[in-house]
Amino acid sequence: QPQLVESGGGLVQPGGSLRLSCAASGFSLDYYSVGWFRQAPGKEREGVSCLGRSDGRTWYEDSVKGRFAVSRDNTEKTVILQMNKVAPEDAGVYYCAAVANNWCTIPYDYMGQGTEVSVSS
Repeated sequence: QPQLVESGGGLVQPGGSLRLSCAASGFSLDYYSVGWFRQAPGKEREGVSCLGRSDGRTWYEDSVKGRFAVSRDNTEKTVILQMNKVAPEDAGVYYCAAVANNWCTIPYDYMGQGTEVSVSS
C-alpha cells in the first residue's frame, strides 16, 4: 500500500530549528510535487509550502517565508521541510502530501498521517 510518512516533529524552543522529513513507500517522490500543510488546534488546515516536481519551483505561505525551506534529499529520497526561527504560531500537526503533477494541485494522490510540532520555552 503506497503511503507517505512524516517524521522529525517534536518540541522546539521559540527561535529554534526543526527538520521535518516526508518519505514515501511504494512509490518515488521524484515523480511528485510535494506540499506541506499544518493544522493548529482549533484551526483549519493550511498550506505551508510546495515543491514542484520537475523544476524545483517552490512556494511558501507568507508567514513562513524566509524561515522555512523545502527541498529534496536525493540520497534519502525524501522531501525536507527545514524550519528555522520557529515561532509559537508554527505549532501544529504538519502533513506532507504528494501529487503526480508539475505543481501542487488538489486533489493530492497521497497524504501522510502528520507529525506534531510543539513550540515552547
